[in-house]
This record gives sequence, structure tokens and C-alpha cells, in this order.
Amino acid sequence: MALTTEELLTADDLLRLYGEGVRGELIQGALCETMPAGVRHGRIVVNLTILLSGFIKPRRLGWIVASQVGFLLKRDPDTVRAPDIAYISAKKLPLDADVPEYYEGAPDLAVEIFSPNDSPRELYHRARMWISFGVPLVWVVDPENRAIEVHRPNQPALRLAEDDTLDGSETLPGFSCPVRDLFEL
Repeated sequence: MALTTEELLTADDLLRLYGEGVRGELIQGALCETMPAGVRHGRIVVNLTILLSGFIKPRRLGWIVASQVGFLLKRDPDTVRAPDIAYISAKKLPLDADVPEYYEGAPDLAVEIFSPNDSPRELYHRARMWISFGVPLVWVVDPENRAIEVHRPNQPALRLAEDDTLDGSETLPGFSCPVRDLFEL
């Protein structure tokens, strides 16, 4: 992610730029442009979104959203971040809500998936950033090693291999799937 301006921007500025074709996030008012991800990344987003949606939708637990959905986490200067996948509970956002702009607040689950240009250190810090804004559960998906790191507040990261089972812990009680299912064609 490259910092592209010294002028502090607002969430409204970011929405306007999105309409002009600029893709990125705001970190304390600074625009960080993002690049489109590869096919493997997109396939994992779809696989995990289908698995989560199959659990969340029938139970009417809340919203599952994928890439490009911004979360306005802080104002003045504004911070807008976009995980690859997010879950927002119906307790925080009613199912009949219509939110045309960014969701103001943090999701209940944030999922970040390594892209070829990401470093493990960068994704670790991104996971901890989500935790610092109040996200109770963050999954960092590592396609190269077919593994997932599970991050929770006040706990060390837990690494799951493809033979392990991923679960929703207290955030999505009852959800589970084999880690390998995320990487299947």
C-alpha cells in the first residue's frame, strides 16, 4: 500500500475519489492506494464468503460483506479501512438497514488474505489494528502455506494448518469449517 498524498483527506473525500476510480483506504487522513488482488486471492474470498454466508444468512445473524466495503473507524483525522471479508452482527446493524456509505464502526469479524505484495509483518500489524479498533475476531489467511492465523484481543495469535478446523468462537458460535475448504477449487 503506497501513501499517495500529504494532504489529510476525509471519509467523504475517499468516497468521491472512489467515484473517480481511485481505490484505497484512509489511515489517519492519508490516502493509501490499493491494487487489485490476484485470482487465488479472489477465489479464497468467494470460498470463505460462501461458507460464512451459508451459516449467517439462514440464522439472520447479520451482514457478511466482501472486499471494497469501507469501515469508518476514526474521525479527525479519518481512518477508513476495508478488510477482504467482514461480518457485522444484526445487533450492531439491523438487517433492514440501508447503508449507502461507509459503516461507521468496526465489524465483529475481519478477514485479511495475503496478497503477493503483502508481508507477514504487514498482515500481523493489520490484524492488530483491527483488534485495537474493537474487532473481537480477526482471521489472517495465508494461501501460500494453506494456513490461518486467528487473532483475538489479549491473546497470542493461533495458527491453524489445513488439517485443522476454523471456528467462529464467541463471535459466531456454532460456525466451523475445515481450513482446507478455504483453499479448494
